[in-house]
Amino acid sequence: MTTDRGAPLITLVWTDHITGHRGYLVVDRLVRGVASGGLRMRPGCTLDEVAGLARGMTMKEALHYNPRGRYVPLGGAKGGIDCDPRAPEAYDVLVRYLRAMRPYVETVWATGEDLGLTQDLVDRAAAEAGLVSSIQAVYPLLTDEAAARERLADAFAVEVDGIGLDALVGGCGVAESVLTALDRAGLPYAGTRVAVQGFGTMGGATARFLARAGLSIVAVADVKGTVAHPDGLDVEALLAARDAYGTVDRGALRPADRELSGDAWLSAEAEVLVPAAVSYAIDTENQEHITARWIVEAANMPVLPEAEDLLAARGVSVLPDVVVNSGTNAWWWWTLFGDVGADAEEAFAYTRHSMRDLVGRMLDRAQADGTSPRTAAHALVADRLPLIAERFGWYR
Repeated sequence: MTTDRGAPLITLVWTDHITGHRGYLVVDRLVRGVASGGLRMRPGCTLDEVAGLARGMTMKEALHYNPRGRYVPLGGAKGGIDCDPRAPEAYDVLVRYLRAMRPYVETVWATGEDLGLTQDLVDRAAAEAGLVSSIQAVYPLLTDEAAARERLADAFAVEVDGIGLDALVGGCGVAESVLTALDRAGLPYAGTRVAVQGFGTMGGATARFLARAGLSIVAVADVKGTVAHPDGLDVEALLAARDAYGTVDRGALRPADRELSGDAWLSAEAEVLVPAAVSYAIDTENQEHITARWIVEAANMPVLPEAEDLLAARGVSVLPDVVVNSGTNAWWWWTLFGDVGADAEEAFAYTRHSMRDLVGRMLDRAQADGTSPRTAAHALVADRLPLIAERFGWYR
């Protein structure tokens, strides 16, 4: 069985009757009648982009299926709105989109924050749109709905050094992916340099975990440009100085920190690049500037396939998004279904173990088959899908 199963089950295009902004919903597949996937808002968002992300969610769900766990695998879906989240009309557009998608959110699509949107904003808009919750489609699958909802709410209330647990677990998973690759290559953490594009939820958390593991974060890019220091930036100071969109207040920089162009992170003298912002960030032209050994995809679809082929020919390994950034989605369901409690250390330990196991199996498969990590990840998905279909059913 392959991961290519034809056209998505549901494809919807919505036009806001007031502003003309377009929105999209793609349900790639259903398992037990439900699909999981976030809602993003960004200018230029397209149906093709959302469809690709929905297929990626199908893969992420399959990869994290554990027959011994309580977490029930779901299908994959994704929503997208072509609108600048900073625009004055953005929130009202979000509410109208969710109101239009309400029948799907209530029955088949469990959603949450993604690029351009925070979970708090999604929750507020969902309530205004008349929804019980952005994940209410999952509730019928729970054995004790009240306890599960309370457990997830308690988990979202947990903070670690001023940052919510929900905003940290994804970055914990990305960081563990980096550390697993370094361990397998026999490289020490100290002295390993990292450049991060995007300093929002995923990029900021990844930088924090890697810095605390002893790696040097030598460059961070946001919408204003790149800040850099060859000996490492003060990650905690930058986290304290960022806004809700991941933009760093330049007034918090140290005198020796440099301000560079927006694409300077690509050519940073670093062993690891972590694109953690927009899709399609690395193309066939700008890949020529990359000297890093690994690109670890914290964002969804940041490396174009043609660019990945060129990078592979130069010995640059891309660890794919469907594995690397899957921790946030998995943590939601681990918590809701009761595999982990509302405790930061328990959540981080479970995430680290799961991600290290998954990345290790992907790299083992790539080495055994003589393929790329992405091809190996697809092979792992193909192995899992028959098990899921046999136990839970699979709806095209």
